Amino acid sequence: MNEIAPFDTRVDPSVLAARLSDERAPDIVEALNDEAPEVAAAILLGLPTERAIEVLDQPELDCAADIIEMLPRDRVAGYLSGMSADRVTDVFREIEEPGRSDLRARLDAETRGAVDRLSAYGEETVGSLMTTEFVTVPGTWTVGQTLEHIRHVEKTRETIYAIFVLDPRTRALTKAVPLRRLISGDPSDNVLSVAPGRRPLAVSPTASREEAARLISKYDLLALPVVDAVGHVIGIVTVDDMIDAMIEKQTQDVQRFGGMEALPEPYMDIGFFTMIRKRAGWLCALFLSEMLTASAMQGFEGELEKAIVLTLFIPLIMSSGGNSGSQATSLLIRALALHQIRLRDWWRVALRELPTGIFLGAILGVIAVIRIVAWQKLGLYDYGEHWPLVAATVGAALVGIVTFGSLAGSMLPFLLQRIGFDPATASAPFVATLVDVTGLVIYFSVALLILRGTLL
Repeated sequence: MNEIAPFDTRVDPSVLAARLSDERAPDIVEALNDEAPEVAAAILLGLPTERAIEVLDQPELDCAADIIEMLPRDRVAGYLSGMSADRVTDVFREIEEPGRSDLRARLDAETRGAVDRLSAYGEETVGSLMTTEFVTVPGTWTVGQTLEHIRHVEKTRETIYAIFVLDPRTRALTKAVPLRRLISGDPSDNVLSVAPGRRPLAVSPTASREEAARLISKYDLLALPVVDAVGHVIGIVTVDDMIDAMIEKQTQDVQRFGGMEALPEPYMDIGFFTMIRKRAGWLCALFLSEMLTASAMQGFEGELEKAIVLTLFIPLIMSSGGNSGSQATSLLIRALALHQIRLRDWWRVALRELPTGIFLGAILGVIAVIRIVAWQKLGLYDYGEHWPLVAATVGAALVGIVTFGSLAGSMLPFLLQRIGFDPATASAPFVATLVDVTGLVIYFSVALLILRGTLL
């Protein structure tokens, strides 16, 4: 696919719209994201109405709220009514008052009601992600009636890959029929005759997005029905919307894992002072934590004066413990997110990480000892007459520090989730800071045991 060249904003927007009219919606979005909101709004006005709606319906469109606010009010209502209700809800959350109320009043009654219902759910719930545009039929219909109904409503539904069959009396969900089964069935047969025998999967609107993602992934679903307390279908979560939501969530987790607050907008759209505010808090917290490292070193000031050679290995010791802790934290956060392990499995994880940490520490310890011996024998550096004891100190300390780092890094996500925090906040820098301080204590404690009576 050829990339669309950046626009020359001196060109008439109608000309730019003509250039884009035959492009796919995601490609148009990519091009509009490079333009100022006012230019993007002018280009949208030059596109056919259906194409403009398709573009606005793309979650990847940056500054969609700003673009919509710049559109003429007589046109924007038609655009919003043609968009999916969940997308309109997302856009409305970014529009400030009184603009939001003004646009809401211009919506048709059906779209306004759907937006109001979706807005009532929290941003991290399934309800905020679902769409109200789906296909349902009563269980008394035939396959032929169902297919004819789909032909009439297809353009107003987000997906028709799954048709939900309702109890004709209670209107509760009874079956979910894949479109493939429907089109292969006899038109005169009852729609339930082509439905799978198993009970349909469903999720509550107050469930977490992670739960919906787990079900969609586990059972390879294209759409997951959302039902209320009495089994009525109130919406569906489609796989494409779930993918977009998970990408956004993972982006936030990665940013938190790097030791900062999650960014609400793309990197290039974040203002200077917003960027400072998002990053400064964590940096200050980590800096204050690292001050404990200085305090730990001050506590062993006398030992350092007697055995200056020990200071040569402090960076090695600290980085090894931090790295092992970060590895364990990364593994456990992902495993918890994918429900591969649960809170009750903490003791099994600890029993697994203990020998793993010891073995990994032993590997690093052997490498460190070989390095000290090689440098001493080759005359590259003189560690003094007690260099064998220095090598033993570094090797033994690495075993203890890597073991502690692995245990601390694996247990911290459990602790944070148990007290109600997002495990992703157990970022690598935070774990590294924790292990730095304790690593120094372990290092100098081992040195006191091995070097007492010689260098100390």
